[in-house]
Amino acid sequence: METTQLALLALLLGAIIGGLVTAVIMASLRARDRLQSETTAIVPEGVAQVLHGMDDAAAVVDASFTVVAASNLAAPFGLVEGYVLPGDELKAVARRARAGESAATSTLRLRRGAPPAEPRLVVVRATRISTRFSFLVLRDITEKERVEQMRRDFVANTSHEIKTPVGAVSLLAEAIESAADDPAQVRVFAARLLAEAARLAQLTSRIMSLSRLQAADEFSDEREVSVDEVVASAIDAHVIPADSAGVSITRGGARGLYVRGDAQILSEAVGNLVVNAIAYSPSGSTVGVGVKAVGDIVEIAVTDRGIGIPEGEQARVFERFYRADQARSRRTGGTGLGLSIVKHAVQRHGGEVTLWSRPGRGSTFTIRLPLVEGPVPEPPRKKRKKSRAKAATPRPATTIPAPVNGDTP
Repeated sequence: METTQLALLALLLGAIIGGLVTAVIMASLRARDRLQSETTAIVPEGVAQVLHGMDDAAAVVDASFTVVAASNLAAPFGLVEGYVLPGDELKAVARRARAGESAATSTLRLRRGAPPAEPRLVVVRATRISTRFSFLVLRDITEKERVEQMRRDFVANTSHEIKTPVGAVSLLAEAIESAADDPAQVRVFAARLLAEAARLAQLTSRIMSLSRLQAADEFSDEREVSVDEVVASAIDAHVIPADSAGVSITRGGARGLYVRGDAQILSEAVGNLVVNAIAYSPSGSTVGVGVKAVGDIVEIAVTDRGIGIPEGEQARVFERFYRADQARSRRTGGTGLGLSIVKHAVQRHGGEVTLWSRPGRGSTFTIRLPLVEGPVPEPPRKKRKKSRAKAATPRPATTIPAPVNGDTP
């Protein structure tokens, strides 16, 4: 009897507990449905499609800073539907928008993607759209800010670099005028004047080359280019400066490789690396140019045994007008644009340029470009055979006219 009562009591308790659990579940489902209906009433169904069509990252958040709708571009910044806004900075912008009637704007550095992705400069604009919801738009201005900074640096550096030879030309012209009665001094000043004019012309030419590389959309002469042709042209153009500096140039590695692009631009890029290696190499040393294929990549490496570049300066050597050794660059007449031209020329060809360097041991600059198949050689033309009948036909005899008026034939 007691066993039966205990069993009934257990069943009753189980039924009560089950009913309570069911009631809690039903209440949660009703709350979820009510929340979804409220959200749908304020955030229409087509909002997600509108967000996905935007060029910027965008999201709608509620009062608890939970993302209720987000575009695909917002996911890399951590704005995912159902999750709370990442970081206190975004929450602060959304909070300011909810507290005021006007939109809140802030410029933040946010990480796009998981580490080690670099932080991006982002303008965040939050707008209150109801008592519960706010609308956030994230505009990535990293590249715009970088280009603007490059423009400011370019203008400042260019004006500074041009002032130097222009000022020297003016001073030398005055010196020539003052020494008009001394032919020896006039010749000395004239030689220096020509050198400064050549330096100014070289600087102007390199600035124009760099501008063309950054502005042009297509190459004027794009084709399958022989790497052997590029390397040979770059070396031949700088043999005389190398001999004058007491530096020898050697070429090694694979042959018969091809890349696609503009042969003149690629030759200038490799030539800039060669002349740079010559300028920083001691007399009696060797500059090596090596070529090899690594998978579907062609590597053109230019190696010197010069002074090398400190690790802290290696990231800046491709910047315009930057010189690792100011005194040597001034003495050799460098413009500080050679490596920048190399970088942009290689990037325009879908490649990259890397640097290995150790102070006192030298440097190696490596251009990496996509490997392509070489042009298919044209089949040799077949020579036409003369017909036997035509070949058997005797040529008519040449008739020599008789002399007239005593002339000798």
